[in-house]
Amino acid sequence: MTPTSWYQLQDEAQADSPSLLIYKERTQQNIAVMINIAGGADRLYTHVKTNKMPEVVKLMLDAGISKFKCATIAEAEMAAIAGAKHLVIAHQLVGPKIERFVALCQKYPEVFFASLIDTEAIANDHNAIFERHGLTANIFLDVNNGMDRSGHPLNDTIPALYKHLHALPNVQCHGLHVYDGHLRTPDFETRKHEVDAGFVDVQHFVESITEAGLPKPIIIAGGTPTFTSHALRNETYCSPGTCVLWDWGYGDKLPEQPFEYAALVLTRVISKPQKGIVTIDMGHKAVAAENPIDKRIRFLNLENYELIGQSEEHGVLKVQDWESIRVGDVLYGVPYHVCPTVNLYDEAYVVENQTITGTWQVLGRKRRITV
Repeated sequence: MTPTSWYQLQDEAQADSPSLLIYKERTQQNIAVMINIAGGADRLYTHVKTNKMPEVVKLMLDAGISKFKCATIAEAEMAAIAGAKHLVIAHQLVGPKIERFVALCQKYPEVFFASLIDTEAIANDHNAIFERHGLTANIFLDVNNGMDRSGHPLNDTIPALYKHLHALPNVQCHGLHVYDGHLRTPDFETRKHEVDAGFVDVQHFVESITEAGLPKPIIIAGGTPTFTSHALRNETYCSPGTCVLWDWGYGDKLPEQPFEYAALVLTRVISKPQKGIVTIDMGHKAVAAENPIDKRIRFLNLENYELIGQSEEHGVLKVQDWESIRVGDVLYGVPYHVCPTVNLYDEAYVVENQTITGTWQVLGRKRRITV
């Protein structure tokens, strides 16, 4: 059968199920669109936690992107293995992770690695440990401007912390990290107003920094939801990530962002246990299950269905057109949340021109690569 849709594989028998499909041409197109929105590749700190694959990082490097964010030490090492030279770990590293951070810097001395700090005590820990190794820790001050997940509050104590960071001999503070991922209003103008309102105190803080005679900070702001707002702010760096692969959740919530689905989950019908019900091999292990069951997967080649149950290996669908569905049929689904879905797979099939051309390792899903 000749494929009739962009996502349908020429030879579906090559793909085991459940499996992750990465459509290379669409990924490259999304990267190009991301650069165009930012006004240039040099304004991006693209987050690699969505894709976790060295080959995708290489596609971004080939497109001119040189700076990246990541969520873990393993993701940072994955990106360094791919050839990235400038990486910010968007976490405050505590406990044994500080020594792992040192080991990462030692193993890849040609790479700029930085992490986040929002607490004086942890800054002091970094200073002491890096001093012991004869190194300097690169850091950004993590600022909480409303999400309340991490970062130092924008109150009257934050200037003192910023001055303290600059006074530590084995810590170099390069600027501010401001993540406002809680702002996801679908209407762009409303969302932009919310983003701008949340950034007023950040701008006041920046002014106080320069008035104190300290170097003007680099500002890394936002993620995918606020990308199109921060892209209009000339003196900030943007750090989208999901848009490289895109998903159903953001596709519906962010209508002004013209990205295309580039990652799908392939699954097969494995049983028809009773009339009106079919079972697929897409359980919790195949698609991110942190959202309610009606926000897990959207099938592109199936209509009039409802996902009514999931276990580890099985997904149960209530369908209207039960008679026409056969055991063995292939379904192509868009994850509601692609980032943790990618994290479920050791490897992904690479699709070019509707043909599987190889596999890419999801190397960054590991807790530890070498350090």
